[in-house]
Amino acid sequence: MKVVEARPLAMRYGRMDVFPLTSKWGNSCFRYPDARMISISIEKLTKRFGAVTALNNLDLQIEPGELFFLLGPSGCGKTTLLRSMAGFYTPEEGTIKFGDQEVTKLEPHKRNTGMMFQSYALWPHMSVAENVAFGLQERKVSKSEIKQRVGEALESVRMSSYADRRPNQLSGGQQQRVALARALVIRPRCLLLDEPLSNLDAKLRLEMRTEIRRVCKEFKLTTVYVTHDQKEALSISDRMAILEDGHILQVGTPREVYKRPSMKTVAHFIGETDFISGKVIGIEGENTTVETGIGVFQGILGNPSQPPSIGDEVTLSIRPECWELSHESHASQNFVQGRIGEFVYLGEVAQYDLIVKGTRLKVFERNPRFVDGANSGDIYATLAKEDVVVLVN
Repeated sequence: MKVVEARPLAMRYGRMDVFPLTSKWGNSCFRYPDARMISISIEKLTKRFGAVTALNNLDLQIEPGELFFLLGPSGCGKTTLLRSMAGFYTPEEGTIKFGDQEVTKLEPHKRNTGMMFQSYALWPHMSVAENVAFGLQERKVSKSEIKQRVGEALESVRMSSYADRRPNQLSGGQQQRVALARALVIRPRCLLLDEPLSNLDAKLRLEMRTEIRRVCKEFKLTTVYVTHDQKEALSISDRMAILEDGHILQVGTPREVYKRPSMKTVAHFIGETDFISGKVIGIEGENTTVETGIGVFQGILGNPSQPPSIGDEVTLSIRPECWELSHESHASQNFVQGRIGEFVYLGEVAQYDLIVKGTRLKVFERNPRFVDGANSGDIYATLAKEDVVVLVN
């Protein structure tokens, strides 16, 4: 594969038939002469709005070049945190650093961040090219350089042929590409995205989430992305933080947060799960044995730094897709015996209500085998130890 060198950033294009390696702008589709990946460090950050504390003594470290998601319900503080990074809010306490530079009280235009908002925020009376050029004009960049950089930015998001159109002549997805080009053209130190896909339909969201990740990784941009969409975060993030009431509950990769939530709130917010109450009857390292009303389960601790004691009340978190169904079982623990009640057949997967001793469990089965005659007999459902997460109450 040919790699086109830019100074100092090397950009690569994975498929020559889709992403051209050369353009009329030169030997690179997007020069980035002053690009460098930066970290974002946040320490003891507190932001208040009157009597409401939106961010409460918050610490966070985002690594250079990371696509980092801030995730949580409405009002959890994720947008406040993003706007504090951008400089739109000044915190009462704490510090924000871009690399080695503290920017806590620096004006927004001096931070050189690229922003994409929930609304497209395009000027309706300007062409696509004029919208993208606006930030460069404000920075007093020469006309010749503006022309070159606008062309490069539009080409990077595959919108070169739409340069002369007005925003109202574009689809929602195309408008978002223009907004992304406008954020990139200023050559930002980092990219800040505030629910940029929330106004798009489902198909366009899928397309644009992939596009955003492609662009961020090709330009090696440190990117912070706010969303409440779990699938969006799980599918394209490098790491994520789950927020609630101005606090960070957990930070980790998508797999870490999904497979091993540290607390009930996180498990409930990310994906579907069943919660089963029980009492600890055995502990061996991180392996914890719990007796419940539907059986005995051995699992792993969601938060190893807060281990329970024998006799403690705990909650098990079990994802519906983790159950293995069969007509017989020889397991002594981590299994239940029940009958399938209501079910929904979706072709590649079936969703069952498994009734076990009066308790209703959610079970997802891929390549379903138990739909036909599902109500005709007992079903055994078995779990691996790693799929039983023990949460301290």
